[in-house]
Amino acid sequence: MLLKSVYNEFIKIAAKPRSYLGLGAITLLVGVILFALKADGLSFISFVTASFEQTLTFEGNIMNGNLVAFIILQMLIIHIPLLVALVTGDLVSGESASGTIRMLLTKPISRTSLLLSKFLAGAAYTLLIVFWLGFMAVVVGKLLFGSGDMMVLNSDGLVILQQDDIAWRYLGGFAVAFLALLTVSSLSICLSCFSDNSIGPIVATMAIIILFTIIGTLDVRIFDHVRPFLFTTHMAAWRSFFEVPFPEAAIWKSVLILLVHNVVLIGVSIFQFNKKDITA
Repeated sequence: MLLKSVYNEFIKIAAKPRSYLGLGAITLLVGVILFALKADGLSFISFVTASFEQTLTFEGNIMNGNLVAFIILQMLIIHIPLLVALVTGDLVSGESASGTIRMLLTKPISRTSLLLSKFLAGAAYTLLIVFWLGFMAVVVGKLLFGSGDMMVLNSDGLVILQQDDIAWRYLGGFAVAFLALLTVSSLSICLSCFSDNSIGPIVATMAIIILFTIIGTLDVRIFDHVRPFLFTTHMAAWRSFFEVPFPEAAIWKSVLILLVHNVVLIGVSIFQFNKKDITA
């Protein structure tokens, strides 16, 4: 019954025009970035490597698909939460506003199972968004720019990753990125359980992300003890997969904190949804 409910919820998501805004936006934005890098990517690379050219000599295909995909992720990953929240933010409140939630509860399925099916459908949509971003960035990027060793500039300096050592890093990076975006999905669905308005949870989700991001970037001592536990602090953990030496402990810490956020948000959602008055 749960799997059938998940299927029905995903069909509902697929029937909403806004669900395709995310896929369309990713296609358009990545397409524009790919076009710009194809037309004048070497000048962009020269700007990044200018400070190293006096001591290092760069040879080969520097502007390759591996680097292009990394550049695209750096530019777009912070905007993807909005695309997720646009769809998942009204999975509960939208049906409460339209009254269809009452009809759903006449079926032989518990409130908890119904809500979990919405979480799983939201997770499937989030996975689709991440998959499409990966396809456009990595696969299309390599088709246009070829492959090669990857140059990454981080806080410790310039890191060169061998071509054979990159695929698993992207797989791990996208997995952690999915977990971070899944937290956004869980947050928006949780807020949706407290509202009968479709727009409120979407706006509230983005407001919370902005607030947590500000707290995370402000160099204020009072936030030092809070900052490590905000999910926004770990939304960029995917980038750690491209560091040398590989920060395994830091990545697992980010994964654990994101998982805890998801569990807590789902728990709060189940509690609120089970006591929510939706009979009126």
